[in-house]
Amino acid sequence: MKLPELLAPAGNFEKMQTAIHYGADAVYLGDKKFSLRAHATNFSEEEIGQAVAYAHDHGVKVYTTLNIFAHNDDLAGLPAYLTGLREAKVDGLIISDPGILAVAQRVAPELPIHLSTQANVTNLESVRFWAGQGVKRLNLARELSLAEITQIRQATGAELEIFVHGALCISYSGRCLLSLYLTGRDANQGNCAHPCRYHYRLEEEKRPGQFFPVEEDRRGTYIFNAKDLCLLNRLPELIRAGADSLKIEGRMKSVYYVGAITRLYRAALDYWAARGLAAALPESFREELLKIGSRGYTENFFAQPPGTADMLYNGPLISYDYAPVGIVRQAGPQPVIETRNPIALGDRLEYLGRTLTNTEHTVLSLSSKDGMLTQANPNSLITLTLDPAPAVCENNGLFRKKMAS
Repeated sequence: MKLPELLAPAGNFEKMQTAIHYGADAVYLGDKKFSLRAHATNFSEEEIGQAVAYAHDHGVKVYTTLNIFAHNDDLAGLPAYLTGLREAKVDGLIISDPGILAVAQRVAPELPIHLSTQANVTNLESVRFWAGQGVKRLNLARELSLAEITQIRQATGAELEIFVHGALCISYSGRCLLSLYLTGRDANQGNCAHPCRYHYRLEEEKRPGQFFPVEEDRRGTYIFNAKDLCLLNRLPELIRAGADSLKIEGRMKSVYYVGAITRLYRAALDYWAARGLAAALPESFREELLKIGSRGYTENFFAQPPGTADMLYNGPLISYDYAPVGIVRQAGPQPVIETRNPIALGDRLEYLGRTLTNTEHTVLSLSSKDGMLTQANPNSLITLTLDPAPAVCENNGLFRKKMAS
């Protein structure tokens, strides 16, 4: 069986390291100027070179996003930036704008072009058009069904990349003007303010200050808030359909999210590779999915167009029981971790192995360079003594704990 590539988000260097640790075959990243995630931490041109070197040392590919819809002023620094990407030896350019594509082919013709989902490829003729422009890979629109993906696969030799997990926009493949109208921040230039996640109240024009009872709870109603895409259980069908790459959304998400989701999809792909595509995933996969924060899950257009049940109206997230507490910075039986949430003596921590194995440990002691602690706060570097001592604990591994109910 030929497994598709697992493509993970890298909003910064730390997230990239975590994605690679937990099994990504490739990562995608960007800078602040040409990327549609301008508010992610992102990478400078020098850091992109360092990221590519690190990823290549680990056998992982790096694709760089240049997927804004450019205005004239945006093009001024583009040739120099492309030259830097060519020298950094990135493995592909993710582009949606035909103008940026044309400049890329002139300046760095040896770099493969991957068409962004922003280009809204929804039919065979669009596929043929873009392939005719020299595009190597197409990230198909998220509004396609499995049947449509299969038809496209049968009609083209271009690589096909499919989003399988992550946030969904209330727009067509991410093209949205709501942010611009409400906040002045243009989503198509990488500055989305995410107004589809806001909570709203309804006011009648002639009755100022009188709000009508449309809210789902006391906080308001999240009328645009789509559930998150999750095609975990559909991977065998995508493999059979001939998908070349499975993409996870999330450059704005946390290190924990990137690591935990990448690990889950890596484990699922490896499970089916070992047992065949007809095998059913064990219950442990569903349990693991529920330990990771989300807005609830939908399969979007995969089988049929989504409906009202695919929206989350009562809040920005569903509740979940686990929180990340730290990232391993120095492995060993007494690991040194960088904390992300408070840790106290007696806490029960769960270590996330590279495969879908979790080991539980009780905190016996905490120490920092200043001495022993009873509690460690976020963004601290601490040494843990655990019972039992972790048999396997690696740099860039993650610890989490169950939150108090």
